[in-house]
Amino acid sequence: MNALLGIIFHAIGGGASGSWYMPYNWVKKWRWEIYWITGGIFSWLIMPLLAVLLTIPGWQDILSATKGNVLLNTYTMGLLWGIGGLTYGLAIRYLGMSLGNSVLLGITSVVGSLGLPILRNVPGIAELIPDGLSFTDLFSSAGGRIVLLGILILLVGIILSGRAGIKKDHDLGTNKDGVNSEFKLSKGLMIAIVSGVLSAFFSFGIDAGKEMAATARSLAVEQSYPFITEVDGGFKYLFENNIIFFVILWGGLTTNLIWSVALIFKNKTGGDFTDAKAPLLRNYLFCALAGTTWFLQFFFYGMGETKIGNGASSWTLHMATIILTANLWGFYRKEWKGVSKKTYNMILLGIGAILLSVIIIGVAKWLYPELNALG
Repeated sequence: MNALLGIIFHAIGGGASGSWYMPYNWVKKWRWEIYWITGGIFSWLIMPLLAVLLTIPGWQDILSATKGNVLLNTYTMGLLWGIGGLTYGLAIRYLGMSLGNSVLLGITSVVGSLGLPILRNVPGIAELIPDGLSFTDLFSSAGGRIVLLGILILLVGIILSGRAGIKKDHDLGTNKDGVNSEFKLSKGLMIAIVSGVLSAFFSFGIDAGKEMAATARSLAVEQSYPFITEVDGGFKYLFENNIIFFVILWGGLTTNLIWSVALIFKNKTGGDFTDAKAPLLRNYLFCALAGTTWFLQFFFYGMGETKIGNGASSWTLHMATIILTANLWGFYRKEWKGVSKKTYNMILLGIGAILLSVIIIGVAKWLYPELNALG
């Protein structure tokens, strides 16, 4: 039952993540930095604060009692992740919802699943990160080899998706009307690689802040909060990760606020906030919707993580559900309109390979519980 609930929560969170950017398409007469930071205030400040207020008992005391290095490491992961989130919007702008999310989140899935295991094999760094399985450990167990097979298939899916993007660029030529008007493959792919790698730092931030989640769990058990379940001889609180997200997202807010404010001063676009020529109420509402939907991805990710852990299956399941949802939106927006049948079939194969990888890694996690130590 826990595994099933975990899959459902991750599916809802992935659906929210694959959809959150859509409301920005309905914002009119605002420049990018204006609607980005307006939605971001809801994503990184308002919604995380509401979440801890409503679900975390004694959250202020937890932060006060947490070791400084834990807070700093979690916040730093948020800063780095914030750069990934900042460049995400540019990758989607140049590649579209379908190709952009397939490449970007495929890379994030690889880094999020294997980043810590690889670092555990690096002298001098292994001592600074949580204990767990190393990359070499994966080769010595059947479950680990299945995970590596899933990652290999995931990489094939990313390559196929990228190849489909190259063919799309060739098929369209100079005819890039409508949603394809800003399609720039080389620039978009470079940004997507940077964003994909740095976006995985959210997963690392969750691991860095586990001490806070454990404290929140203990307080919830002591005060008989609802949504406490017994897992593997211990307890899990459904919303325990919200306190970690609060700190990580302060890091993301810092990065994005600095960059957005710099752009507002550079481009002199601050007047957009009150421009009577723009549909202000509509714009603020759609930005609020985008920001709130964005936060829901991690709200439900945190719930899913309490059911099946923050290892390879959770992170990859989350990423692949986003990819599936974003591609559905991409097809809805006709981002592949005008390409050849061969190109269209290639992107479908790429998406299919990415989703197959999730199934394989999920089966490995179910059959071999020791893979929880990946994250």
